[in-house]
Amino acid sequence: MSETTPALIVPVRQSEKKSLKPARRKPTTLTGKQRKQEAEGKIDKHWRTYFLQKLAETSNVTASATHAGVATSRAYKTRREDAKFAAAWYAALLEGYQHLEMEALGYLRAPDPDRKFDVANALRLLAAHKATIEKQRVAPEEEDDQAVFDSIDAMIDEMRERSLANDAALALPEADDAQDGG
Repeated sequence: MSETTPALIVPVRQSEKKSLKPARRKPTTLTGKQRKQEAEGKIDKHWRTYFLQKLAETSNVTASATHAGVATSRAYKTRREDAKFAAAWYAALLEGYQHLEMEALGYLRAPDPDRKFDVANALRLLAAHKATIEKQRVAPEEEDDQAVFDSIDAMIDEMRERSLANDAALALPEADDAQDGG
């Protein structure tokens, strides 16, 4: 760990500096007219919780926004601007898909003639969102900082060992050539 390699320094012209900066997005707000169009009234400060609960229950963004008392556009805008909300959104969708799978399986195992359930559409919906579902299911658990540092250290140590082995392998032919000539 005591060895450090110098960083590669690349000069950047003044004209290129502007293009390297990430574009800053001005936060947008809904106007009164947009609120009226979306039938959005006074917003509850806990709307995100209500929205996510309903999304997990129904997998329906419009129904969830209506339940939370916000415009659908507000929910999508918040998802774009807030990474934690976006992660919770996908977790809620995953839960909703799991509910749908269990509901379809339950209906197929014990069909209730008094209950209407469209199995074909449920299966089509699950198939259409299969990639999203699988991505969420196999997402690794968040690792703590120390585990990340340890894995980086192990990778660096392995790279150093390979580098030393490569240097040793390259030095052998030179030594053989010196002995043959002497």
